[in-house]
Amino acid sequence: MQFIPALQPAVLIQRYKRFLADVITPEGETLTLHCPNTGAMTGCATPGDTVWYSTSLNAKRKYPHTWEVTQTGAGAFICVNTLRANQLVKEAIELDAITELRGYSSLKSEVKYGAEGSRIDFMLQAEDRPECYIEVKSVTLADKENGYFPDAVTLRGQKHLRELISVVASGKRAVLLFAVLHSAIERFSPARHIDPKYAQLLDEAQKQGVEVFAYKAELSADNITLRSTLPVTF
Repeated sequence: MQFIPALQPAVLIQRYKRFLADVITPEGETLTLHCPNTGAMTGCATPGDTVWYSTSLNAKRKYPHTWEVTQTGAGAFICVNTLRANQLVKEAIELDAITELRGYSSLKSEVKYGAEGSRIDFMLQAEDRPECYIEVKSVTLADKENGYFPDAVTLRGQKHLRELISVVASGKRAVLLFAVLHSAIERFSPARHIDPKYAQLLDEAQKQGVEVFAYKAELSADNITLRSTLPVTF
């Protein structure tokens, strides 16, 4: 995924009200950006870090600039726009870049399913195999080279795990794909120290047959691409 037009740099002043952030451009102008991330963004929003933002041509937007990537003082790149995770996974599936998801002829997005009224991120179909339900999660929380999900208690994420367990019980394929969008992360684990219930459900889901993968993105201020698998430790 290449950013066209190119992202622009600024220095982060502060993130506030979850969806807003103030930055200073190289020209000294103060801008307010839209922050498309509802999470805690731990380690992703340190004042003084470099922010890379896109600009919308939609004149109706109150905040035309969107925070896309953080470049930390240590040099790590982090995609904070959670909407990009699904776009990257879809692109990777269509390019056959995710080995475990090759061989399907149809890809659908945002399909309603489950007893709890959910929408699956992607459904893959083929004539010679069961339907494959794919839930995507964006990973940006890092402790050195260790990546974790979630970065806050997630009741929604817990619901998705219950739904995926039900998919497997119905004889279909269920996949939980963690898109690692932090360049410093080299391995992934559930964040038991943050949401033990989610970690417990993830353990159960894996035991019941839900397939769990972590794919790391190659990130820069110019483009993002899912490249390689990372080890997942339960």
